[in-house]
Amino acid sequence: MSDWKAKRFWTDAAVVPSDGGFAIELDGRAVKTPAKRALVVPTLSMAEAVAAEWQAQEGVIKPDTMPVTKTANAAIDKVSIQHGEVADMLAAYGDADLLCYRAESPEGLVVRQMEIWDPMLVWAKDALDVELETRTGVIHQGQNPVAIQKLSDRTHALDAFQLAAFHDLVSLSGSLILGFAATFNAREVDELWDISRLDEIWQAEQWGRDDDAEALAALKKASFGHAHRMFHLC
Repeated sequence: MSDWKAKRFWTDAAVVPSDGGFAIELDGRAVKTPAKRALVVPTLSMAEAVAAEWQAQEGVIKPDTMPVTKTANAAIDKVSIQHGEVADMLAAYGDADLLCYRAESPEGLVVRQMEIWDPMLVWAKDALDVELETRTGVIHQGQNPVAIQKLSDRTHALDAFQLAAFHDLVSLSGSLILGFAATFNAREVDELWDISRLDEIWQAEQWGRDDDAEALAALKKASFGHAHRMFHLC
């Protein structure tokens, strides 16, 4: 198996205006996505972030250090082509949102969920005009179809770049409501992440922290933060 890896061959990464937005050029050569489509992004701020990632590469190119480029590629190569399917998948989280499924016990966890999660449902009612009902236990109970349709309409209204970022906000947190709260900057992004991990934080307080679990959570938190930044670069 070949161990060949792409290496930096350019001097300057630059942003140039392009039809539909802004492109990135490496010494005058346009950057392409993995599917060989033009890497054209919708805003100057996003293009500058992509160009900065390419300019920061030294020696062997390290894709893991280029999160904005990676998400932009996904928006162009995948989400733009499957927009409806991706939006449907994310909207479905609203019918079984993390914030709505509550513990029956112990009392301390029940109270904490109420204190921390209830305000986010109130926010959803005010900001999104949707009222979701809470349940106890893990058996699925559908929400009001009118509320779910409103959430679906909002999700489908996102463009491909927004939806690519929104995908991670929702899938990492397990909550469509927290995903929307991040897009509205309803709370600080770190606070929203902690809200999504209420149960895990509670368990760690009771039984102690697990180093492997904490390391994985830290990676997910970083990805959640990147998704938040990416959405607002749109």
